[in-house]
Amino acid sequence: LMAGVSGVRGVVGDGLDPEVLLRYASAFATSLGPGPIVFGGDSRPSGPALRHAVLAALLGMGRDVLDIGIVPTPTVQLSVERFHAAGGIALTASHNPVQWNALKFVGPDGCFLAPDTAKKFLDSVDEPKAWVRWDGLGKHELVSDALQNHKQLVLDLDEVDVEAIRARKLKVVLDAVHGAGGAIGRMLLEALGTDFEIMYEEPTGQFPRIPEPVAENLTALAARVKETGADLGMAFDPDVDRLSLVDENGVAIGEEFTLALCADHVLSVKPGPVVTNLSTSARMEAVAKRHDQEVTRTPVGEAHVVKGITDRQARIGGEGNGGVILPALHLGRDAPGGLALVLAGLVSRGETLSAWAGSLPPLEMVKTKLDLTAGFDLDKAATAISKLLPNNEIDKRDGIRVTGPEGWVHLRKSGTEPIIRIIAESGSREFSEALIEAARTGLS
Repeated sequence: LMAGVSGVRGVVGDGLDPEVLLRYASAFATSLGPGPIVFGGDSRPSGPALRHAVLAALLGMGRDVLDIGIVPTPTVQLSVERFHAAGGIALTASHNPVQWNALKFVGPDGCFLAPDTAKKFLDSVDEPKAWVRWDGLGKHELVSDALQNHKQLVLDLDEVDVEAIRARKLKVVLDAVHGAGGAIGRMLLEALGTDFEIMYEEPTGQFPRIPEPVAENLTALAARVKETGADLGMAFDPDVDRLSLVDENGVAIGEEFTLALCADHVLSVKPGPVVTNLSTSARMEAVAKRHDQEVTRTPVGEAHVVKGITDRQARIGGEGNGGVILPALHLGRDAPGGLALVLAGLVSRGETLSAWAGSLPPLEMVKTKLDLTAGFDLDKAATAISKLLPNNEIDKRDGIRVTGPEGWVHLRKSGTEPIIRIIAESGSREFSEALIEAARTGLS
């Protein structure tokens, strides 16, 4: 079982069970101010059993629940804002394999909890609960239009020229991975006048591929794009906060391009600062420079990026994993929003996806992970990397990031698994792999 800033997660029946959810959900209810609590989640097969534990906890603490059903995580965030709710809970393990599930906690501002707020609430999980009497129990209300509301907010964005997109009649294939995104994907692709096909649309939670939407997991989508002659392919993760792309040639260009392309489009409509995390591609700097803007980098984690966006009053931000945050929509990663921005950008540039992606620097990113052993030394790793990247800058806010003119490397402990992640990027795959090797040697 792992509890941290991003919530509590575990393997169902092996660490994560109804009793655990009862404890966490009731503690969360206690930590919130007055008002209803929004509750929704993804399509995992363990959802129904665990849902009832969360509902029992919230209603038993005397809280009214607005139940929005199987929805994207960003829809939970938007619904908290819409109903001026006390907070929200998303029952989802995002891109983790099917045996996992988790709770993500949303504050009254519609954002995931800030680290200090999260810590305070997590510290209170095992305190005795003040369950209410029979006449003080909360009310359970089903809300059926959460997806329609989300769709409309996306279509109303200044950055999305609905008429222009409709006129282009783009051909799109969407891979919804049998997660929570099939329904809103269909709504948006219909509203935007595309000729579309959805693979794995039904929210069965039986993921047909590894659910993380990285390039190597999108072979079926890539083949389908090629087969049908589509303009592009798009892939969601199960809780629809990440978007990955396939170009018109059936090449999965990967999730690192999503934020860069969305930022390019958004800044072309109206320039402004950009915020992303320390693990995201240096293409972000290239895009910002194209529009005479600056990039601010933050530690990894949505809460850090959101704080950076707020502090800098950024136009757009997000993470290189395909997580696009457009403050004009809301302060959270939103794949339906990303989908509309990519289509809008494609139409306004009037070129193919491969040409648009090809206008950005051809960088090669290599990622690896090492099992966490005691006694690893990040400074030693930085010294080893510095031999390959002289004239570098070192950032120690989140693990260690070494950045030089030829490339960069970021090493950090994962917040969700017992591993160290190493990411390197440069102009060539060979050099990026050499940087990874230097980091690995330095660590051991």
